[in-house]
Amino acid sequence: MNRRYETVYMFDSALEEPAITEKLNRFHALLTKDGKGTLTNVSHWGKRTLAFKIKKKDTAYYVVAEFSAEGELLPEYERAVKLDEGVLRYMCVEAAREQPKPVVATAVAPEEEELEEEEA
Repeated sequence: MNRRYETVYMFDSALEEPAITEKLNRFHALLTKDGKGTLTNVSHWGKRTLAFKIKKKDTAYYVVAEFSAEGELLPEYERAVKLDEGVLRYMCVEAAREQPKPVVATAVAPEEEELEEEEA
């Protein structure tokens, strides 16, 4: 049974974009082999400054990938990502079944605030 997953990759910022794309293609080929998985979205967020150093690096190149695959493909995929020295960190999680709906907060009108303060 296919499940939806999301992976966030943090690549070494010294890598050029073609090298990162080649690594992503290799990782995603493991997920889509034999037609057992499909890649739905890949977003390149670009270089970002890290909150703290990881492997003596101050910046990383972020990529977010969404895919659906069978669970039996994940161990081989995660092993390949872990062994790649260009990946500083990654996290693969099962995506929510439904996208959360935004909560609309009701704003209190300024006149109502003043009235409440006067009554108190």
